[in-house]
Amino acid sequence: MENFLTAIFTAIGLILVLEGVLYALFPEGMQRMMAQMLTLPPASLRRAGLIFAVAGCVIVWVVKTSS
Repeated sequence: MENFLTAIFTAIGLILVLEGVLYALFPEGMQRMMAQMLTLPPASLRRAGLIFAVAGCVIVWVVKTSS
């Protein structure tokens, strides 16, 4: 259980680092992206979210099985 919690907190930390770097380096680009996202229908955002979630699961699975 300790390894699982360590992995979860590490993953959350990495997400925060990556998002923070994007906002720090490209603030105008992130604002444009957010404005564009407001114009998309919810179904498109849901589909994109599911695609990214599945891609993330595949990446984690590949990394875990290769080590």
